Amino acid sequence: MDLAIVGAGAAGAAAAYALRATNHDVTVFEKSRGVCGRAATRRRGDCTYDHGANYVKDDSERVTELLTETLPTEGLVAVDDPVWTFDADGRIAESDRPTETKWSYERGITQLAKRLFTETDAEVAFETRVGGLERTGDRWRLDDVDDDPLGSFDAVLLTPPAPQTTELLTATTWDDPRRAELAAAVEAVPYRTIYTVLLHYPFELDRPWYGLVNTDREHEVGWLSREECKDGHVPDGESLLVAQMSPAWSSRRYDDPSDEVKADAAGIVAELLGDERLADPDWTDRQGWLYALPDEGADAETLRAAEPEGLYFAGDWVAGDGRVHLAVESGLDVGERIAE
Repeated sequence: MDLAIVGAGAAGAAAAYALRATNHDVTVFEKSRGVCGRAATRRRGDCTYDHGANYVKDDSERVTELLTETLPTEGLVAVDDPVWTFDADGRIAESDRPTETKWSYERGITQLAKRLFTETDAEVAFETRVGGLERTGDRWRLDDVDDDPLGSFDAVLLTPPAPQTTELLTATTWDDPRRAELAAAVEAVPYRTIYTVLLHYPFELDRPWYGLVNTDREHEVGWLSREECKDGHVPDGESLLVAQMSPAWSSRRYDDPSDEVKADAAGIVAELLGDERLADPDWTDRQGWLYALPDEGADAETLRAAEPEGLYFAGDWVAGDGRVHLAVESGLDVGERIAE
């Protein structure tokens, strides 16, 4: 079977991995220059930082076994420091929830997809954006955004965020009522926009927590974490904060000049932590995630109805929650169904 996977994120990589022992020819089309999607890593100087998804949650025995026993474990980082909470008024409190292990890698969370793909024979075409699909006979033809053909395949797996998958389905030529039903089901998945700001300081920040989460969703910061808690990410004597701003604040400020957004975010973080020094980081970075976190999943029965025609879906939005381990599980599950 010839299979096209659209998207080289965690779900696409896991699906390719699940097919590694089959005779399927797998081609992955990725619009960016790297893998793992919103589980993204950057480097600046001696710092490595995960600026999208911060870690793989230790909430799936299957995925934890994959990371800690099956895939190479060199450089795997376990963060056991706790996550505390804060409210709309900025009151920080120790959480009564059990501390969970949070996984990343010394070289960043993108290592997850890289290690999955390394175990496969899949061909990954980077900087290749799929513009549409066409059902021709019993195969699927893929074109890029310039309508140039990318190939013909027995089956296609779509893994981009639901809004981008909706665009692909809308641009799909398929004379079947399921196309419109699929597009409507995927379009119904609500998303939160998150603006991530990175704040670096040439001094250590001594706090008893790895991360802070705003539990009432009324603060301008939604999540704040200390990247120095991950081995190999930040040199000793330095601090790097990852501030994921609230969806309301992120949507309001998304198109504002980045220097203004970063400066304002630094001031908000300084006030939250009660430390005026944090309003003046020595360097900053940022990333806007327009489609960051799904709040619900698409109707599973509607999605599965297209599988007999060789059209599959995977991603955290299929599971209904923006977690890396759920994206991996979704990819593994659909890959196993394709293999059957």
